[in-house]
Amino acid sequence: MLSEAEKPTAEFLDVAIWRGNAKRGVFHSYKVPQLENQTILDVVSYVQRHIEPKLTYRFACRVGMCGSCAMMVNGRPMWTCRTHVDRAMRGIMRGNPLTIEPLRNLPVIKDLACDMSGFFEKWTRAEGRFHPTRTRSEAIEAISPDSDARKAANEAIECINCAVCYAACDAVTGNKHYLGPAALNRAWTLINDQRDGGRNLRLSAVSGKGGCHNCHSQQSCSNYCPNELNPTMSITGLKRETTKAALKREI
Repeated sequence: MLSEAEKPTAEFLDVAIWRGNAKRGVFHSYKVPQLENQTILDVVSYVQRHIEPKLTYRFACRVGMCGSCAMMVNGRPMWTCRTHVDRAMRGIMRGNPLTIEPLRNLPVIKDLACDMSGFFEKWTRAEGRFHPTRTRSEAIEAISPDSDARKAANEAIECINCAVCYAACDAVTGNKHYLGPAALNRAWTLINDQRDGGRNLRLSAVSGKGGCHNCHSQQSCSNYCPNELNPTMSITGLKRETTKAALKREI
């Protein structure tokens, strides 16, 4: 039985959803009741619950905290739980369907669900982990919130690994070795953490094959980041620091 929010109205949306796996797939067409304040995730959920129960997709929190519901909507990567249909359809010619497909630059497992393992492996390659300089028995180092390094880290630290920037990045599309905006953004936050002891190791990692110097600075990552971060600025910082470290023969 449909809830009040799911009861059909006089208006319907024409929706094209990608169905298939990594080897083969096509768009399938659906008609979905058009509702007030309807999100893209609402549309996908309606299709799965009432039309095509085998439709595969990923979501969790539904409130823009986890990032797991990211998909390509009309060719643009975005969180589907916080994107309303009206917004997604802006600029689309009347009569054209709402198109929903898996994130670009990631292998497709099935339908709208992608394999994120390669995305996270690049975080590892970029040394996106904290290297402690003190033991648990030592006092925690005090960090001034007014320091330039702390401010730089704070500007980039709210990444939630949704891979929207990765899907938006043409450099990733053209270079499978490129670490991508999210991994490099994470590396930049750690470069600016004075408690971390892996600076030169990290600078070596992000300056090598597929590293920060492969970025074209087109800022697609910044344009599409749902948290309004600026990975391009972070990558620019890495380019500067890796160049200085190379000239000093530190890496």
